[in-house]
Amino acid sequence: MTDEALNDLTEFHWMMDMLQTVDVGLVVLNREFEVNLWNGFMESHSGLLPSQVRGKSLFSLFSEVNEVWFRNKARPVFELKNRAFIIWEQRPYLLKFPNYRPITGTEDFMYQNITLSPLISTTGKVDNICMMIYDVTDVAVGKKMLESTQVILSELNEKAAETPSGV
Repeated sequence: MTDEALNDLTEFHWMMDMLQTVDVGLVVLNREFEVNLWNGFMESHSGLLPSQVRGKSLFSLFSEVNEVWFRNKARPVFELKNRAFIIWEQRPYLLKFPNYRPITGTEDFMYQNITLSPLISTTGKVDNICMMIYDVTDVAVGKKMLESTQVILSELNEKAAETPSGV
């Protein structure tokens, strides 16, 4: 094996290790929405091994996913080669994973931001898309706490304005 081939193989090994250990869910779905790739994040949070999900429909694995809605969301990714986004403010989660910090966390499930990206083949077609799932639970909890605090402060300010001075 040449030094260049060995370097390429080493780099490929590193990239595969990064895909498995990155703190982002990575799922590759084909046009039938069957799972082709399932990384370590997904295994850890779903409790499902890659061998249990490979070749199976996302909709059969996760009944909480609205199939019609998700297919419509993914259509421009396949057809127009554009990315699509799902943010937690619009839909708190796509896949209902439990919050993995039950003692310090205040939420029962993981809030998620999701990016759907086209995977363009060597022929220029998009036969697969990559779904990247980001855990944004801390951000969501912080924003919800801030909004709750703002409501309380607003109510206190209203009460203070209604109270006659000198009382």
